[in-house]
Amino acid sequence: MRILGVRFKNLNSLMGEWHVDFTHPAYSSDGIFAITGPTGAGKTTILDAVCIGLYGRTPRLDKVTKSSNEIMSRQTGECFAEVSFETQKGRYRCHWSQHRARRRPEGELQQARHEIADADSGTVLESRLAQVAAAVEAATGMDFERFTRSMLLAQGGFAAFLQAPPDERA
Repeated sequence: MRILGVRFKNLNSLMGEWHVDFTHPAYSSDGIFAITGPTGAGKTTILDAVCIGLYGRTPRLDKVTKSSNEIMSRQTGECFAEVSFETQKGRYRCHWSQHRARRRPEGELQQARHEIADADSGTVLESRLAQVAAAVEAATGMDFERFTRSMLLAQGGFAAFLQAPPDERA
């Protein structure tokens, strides 16, 4: 699996719309890069955007529901995360979003939406909230737990990795 880009809006402390293009030469030329910055700069929010875009949850927040959304920036009425990626099976785009009634900060939370589509044709492959993560798993070969262990080490996860027994680290 190769993540091509992530777009997101109003997640955690990063208000407004953001886009990271991992195909840009600044990221792809060396093959590896690090996300660095001071506390509160939004490093973990970028990782949250990738996870929620793909699986509808993050390592920090198990589920975002109609009654609870702790990832949406305060005083905003909508948020989304969109991840473009490719595997040997093709190119995909996953889009997750949630908004409040009338997209106003004081509005009642509405049901989240989540879909996976073919990135080239735009054909939606799955849009049932409970089934998108399974479609991502079928496309990538990784469920949420495998993805978070192999593709990213979330905040606090690196220490757990270093302290794990050798067979678990493998």
